[in-house]
Amino acid sequence: MTLNGDNAFLNLNYEPALENLGDDYYDKVPAAQFPQHILRFRNDDLLPQLGLSSKNINDQHFIEAFGKFQGMRPFLALRYHGYQFGQYNPFLGDGRGFLYGQVRGVNGELYDFGTKGSGQTPYSRGGDGRLTLKGGVREVLAAETLHRMGVNTSRCLSLVETGESLWRGDEPSPTRSSVMIRVSHSHIRFGTFERLYHIKRPDLIKKLLDFVIDIYYQEIDLNSPDRYGVFYQELVKRHARLVAQWMAAGFCHGVLNTDNMSITGESFDYGPYAFIPTYDPGLTAAYFDYENRYCYGNQPLIVRVNLEMLHLPLMTIVSAKTLEASLNNFDDYYKTAYTQEMLKKLGLFGLIEDGKELVNVTVDALKKSQASYHQFFINLMTEINECWWKDESIVLENSNLSETHWENWRRIYVKTLNKVSPNQIDKIKETMNQFNSQIPLLRPQIESVWEAIANEDNWQPFNQLVKEIQAK
Repeated sequence: MTLNGDNAFLNLNYEPALENLGDDYYDKVPAAQFPQHILRFRNDDLLPQLGLSSKNINDQHFIEAFGKFQGMRPFLALRYHGYQFGQYNPFLGDGRGFLYGQVRGVNGELYDFGTKGSGQTPYSRGGDGRLTLKGGVREVLAAETLHRMGVNTSRCLSLVETGESLWRGDEPSPTRSSVMIRVSHSHIRFGTFERLYHIKRPDLIKKLLDFVIDIYYQEIDLNSPDRYGVFYQELVKRHARLVAQWMAAGFCHGVLNTDNMSITGESFDYGPYAFIPTYDPGLTAAYFDYENRYCYGNQPLIVRVNLEMLHLPLMTIVSAKTLEASLNNFDDYYKTAYTQEMLKKLGLFGLIEDGKELVNVTVDALKKSQASYHQFFINLMTEINECWWKDESIVLENSNLSETHWENWRRIYVKTLNKVSPNQIDKIKETMNQFNSQIPLLRPQIESVWEAIANEDNWQPFNQLVKEIQAK
């Protein structure tokens, strides 16, 4: 018998990595006590990454660890500030979540278990510290869809309905409550550093940055005198690649404040996100984004701006000239990464040397025609055959793409296709399948799934949708 019975979650080897930095970075908090615990989602697909098997973990184990929060480890509400819609806000921090624990995956990398909806903290600022069930459902769907499409993202490990009634201005209320566990490499944000600059603690910035480099940027020599400049250069590269992945996936995060930017370069904190139905740079996911600051087409610019805002805290240990030199490369990094990500969706990444022309003409045709963005790639994936190499007129002949810009696209596409042997068609299909979801996650579909839950407590459409999203 182990210390915590047979619950594998409670017996994981949790590491106090962030805790060991000291309480300048967090507050220790308790978890809320909930009147009810119903497991609504368990991500068995994530378990092998943590060295666990679904055969040895039952639903009650999820509830004990991530609904009732049994165990003795301290829970840490992280401190941070952030620029929200361009305005600095010093009244932030983990207001409805905490760092549950940190564990090593089978790949040797450190992962955070972070909560959402686990109760009030010193940073709740009058909020109830809860998560609506709909918010939890939406985050599960977003994270699994992005992961399926090859986007660097946090993922949800579990979602437990907690039996409370919540009042929200953006949902019909009262609405149901939940608590979620999110798995990511780190919950350290741009805003974590911004807070330390605001309180005039450059010593804590240096200490935290050494920790970040040691744990999450192990390719950088900690003894190198220019390690901080190299870190920022890599941070710029990671975020250029991340936003390129979002753009290729047709994903609009919705609220790219600096407190929603991860220092490791992964997606997290999904609120009013949206996947574009058609190629529309002006699509704005958040109803409260009245000036369209965070619209789909602005995302590369906003990420660059957020990286620039990080200069203030980093300039306490890195020269402005070094930071500016790295940031000046962002646009080139982004353009290269976006071309690569789009070639993955087209199935040709790694098979051709230069795909800029094809990517440009593809985006142009999608924008001018307003054809279904996601369905275009699905059709390409399902219809491609060896005859396309010889006859451009039959390319996507069943997709009703007859405008002049599609004729131009077919010409460029077949010209590019002929740089690759038809014998590579299985490789092309495999790549397209890896980076395209067969299930476009659009707003009507999300609302349909939620209506079944809200009106009938029917979870079958949600479970089926998750299953289809995760399918290879």
